[in-house]
Amino acid sequence: MSDRETKTDVILIGAGIMSATLGTFLKELVPEWKVTVFEKLESAGEESSNEWNNAGTGHAALCELNYTVEKPDGSIDISKAIQINEQFQLSMQFWSYLVKSKLISNPQDFIMPLPHMSLVQGEQNVAFLKKRFEAMSNNPLFQGMEFSDDPKKLMEWIPLILQDRPSNESIAATKIDTGTDVNFGALTRILFDHLKSKDVDIKYKHSVNNIKRTNDGSWELKIRNASGNIERHTAKFVFVGGGGGSLHLLQKSGIPEGKHIGGFPVSGIFMVCNNPKVVAQHHAKVYGKAKVGAPPMSVPHLDTRFIDNKKSLLFGPFAGFSPKFLKTGSMFDLITSVKPDNLITMLSAGAKNMSLTKYLIGQVMLSKEKRMEELREFIPNAKIEDWDLVVAGQRVQVIKDTEAGGKGTLQFGTEVISAADGSIAALLGASPGASTAVHVMIEVLNKCFPQHIKEWEPKIKEMIPSYGLSLLKNPELLHEIHTSTAETLGLSKKELVSL
Repeated sequence: MSDRETKTDVILIGAGIMSATLGTFLKELVPEWKVTVFEKLESAGEESSNEWNNAGTGHAALCELNYTVEKPDGSIDISKAIQINEQFQLSMQFWSYLVKSKLISNPQDFIMPLPHMSLVQGEQNVAFLKKRFEAMSNNPLFQGMEFSDDPKKLMEWIPLILQDRPSNESIAATKIDTGTDVNFGALTRILFDHLKSKDVDIKYKHSVNNIKRTNDGSWELKIRNASGNIERHTAKFVFVGGGGGSLHLLQKSGIPEGKHIGGFPVSGIFMVCNNPKVVAQHHAKVYGKAKVGAPPMSVPHLDTRFIDNKKSLLFGPFAGFSPKFLKTGSMFDLITSVKPDNLITMLSAGAKNMSLTKYLIGQVMLSKEKRMEELREFIPNAKIEDWDLVVAGQRVQVIKDTEAGGKGTLQFGTEVISAADGSIAALLGASPGASTAVHVMIEVLNKCFPQHIKEWEPKIKEMIPSYGLSLLKNPELLHEIHTSTAETLGLSKKELVSL
């Protein structure tokens, strides 16, 4: 055992896309700061950021129907879609800056162009999709979106889905070609390779056991290293980006902002196609509508993926339940997250979400053949021998007390919890997560380093030209950014010809 204490400026907990993004920001803004990263696994991007543990969708609200809600008067509210899209544009700009600055050599290692589509069945859903299309296609952020309920056109767009489908079925889709497939695992590893070259101290197989405030306002972390010995590290600022593991560390910090917050883990299962002939017939991310009573993260989608330089096809997600907060976590994660301050919050959430519990139990009980039946709603002639199951990542949904929802409200989204003095911040929640990492890290910078933001602003604007501006309200800037990011990231038609 060692009582040696090491001081650093910034500690990042977890070697996922969030820590990778924040670390890259800080090394561009204040290269002299000493940054240390602690990761309990053997390498970067192995939990939530891993390419097999998420859908790889560049979430820009182009196809996700849960971001557009039909209001009581029948109109479509696209405000959430606008918000998500603008946030994703920040990521695209930041990644473009990294490519232009030679910090990333080949963007095709982590991002590929891919049409994003929404697909619905039944007259009522078709009417909804058409109204959604009319509301979105007039918006500059969603320029280029197409709608069709013509079977011939749909056969051109999604032949695998239209084959052997009943001709009398009411079906419609929207399509937009500016969507992306993003390998967040590859991007995370690229960024950590860069951080290592910038003298960031990255310590793998180091588990953070405890975190507490010191007399001088710094934070002391008690860490078990790869040899099993205890180390102590202190920093003025700590970012907790440990995926599902963040909640426990937030609780150990003792900050008042972390009180009355709980978490509920939901695991994901995808079906992956192992028949190259089937994979070759589909080229899009196609999102459907969640079933009545199902949570937003269960929206079914059929995705083309690019993983390890190979084109794959995934369908899901099917929800599962495990009390673990991480794939590599403990079976006691859920029960040990219940504290006196969040007990009522957690109990209230349980009472409010009986339908979710029933849904999860039903999902866990599904046989492979039952899962195939759901897949056949997308691919009518899908064969069981062409598909295997792959267990995706654990997602811990935030539970908190809110004015709108009352006690124990289940939050579907990503949330930053930070101390009043900005000395510590933790990231909780799930989708759209990785896609909006840049937006989230800008939020962390603003919350935790307000005294530096003014001096950092010119550099932030160099990295993200639209920083502080609404792209929706600046259509010329939007067009310029769309064009330049597509070209830099190899997503434009001109660039694709040369690939």
